[in-house]
Amino acid sequence: LAVAAPAAARAALGALRADEALAERAWSAHAVRPDLHLIVTGVGKVNAAGAVAIALSGGRYAGVVSAGIAGRLPGSTLELGAVVAASASVYADEGLQTPTGFLEVAAIGFPIGPFEGNRVEPHPELRTALRSLADALLPIATVSTCSGTDALASQVAQRTGAAAEAMEGAAVGHVAARLGVAFGEIRVISNTTGDRPRQRWDLKGSLARLGQVISRC
Repeated sequence: LAVAAPAAARAALGALRADEALAERAWSAHAVRPDLHLIVTGVGKVNAAGAVAIALSGGRYAGVVSAGIAGRLPGSTLELGAVVAASASVYADEGLQTPTGFLEVAAIGFPIGPFEGNRVEPHPELRTALRSLADALLPIATVSTCSGTDALASQVAQRTGAAAEAMEGAAVGHVAARLGVAFGEIRVISNTTGDRPRQRWDLKGSLARLGQVISRC
């Protein structure tokens, strides 16, 4: 289980009746059950990829799930506190911005991984298992810059077809794909995206819901 921020890690650890102080120990895999380890990666794609690559390179894990919170993108009907499992984890930023639109990296001749374009598909069995814990199965975008303006939120939604955005999922899936490990992503909607002053947030409630979901893993 790969969790980015310490607050989300504390919610997960508390739900699993593990020591919440482990949330401050990043890049180490902590055994929270005989069949489940948790790693706190830190926020963003680089942290997520680095931490998960180190953990998975030992060959001891069958799968990895990126779990945390996410922002709802325009066009989505997901409510705050809703749980979404990823039908695909989609890089939103890797590409080329042209006068006529955005091109994914693969479209300009530089494929970034063993998957189609910017979309990392979850393992079918993990996708099914996570769907049973979620309110919806929809694409989740992975961004470097979170959408604090209406224009950027719309761009991310249009580029990716995603219902929500977070900062780690596709990077975790990328590493898993390179190493031949099953991957999935699950998120709780903590906020709306778009112009920052008009955003709605329920961080406390979303973290509580994240703990509930993880307790059922």
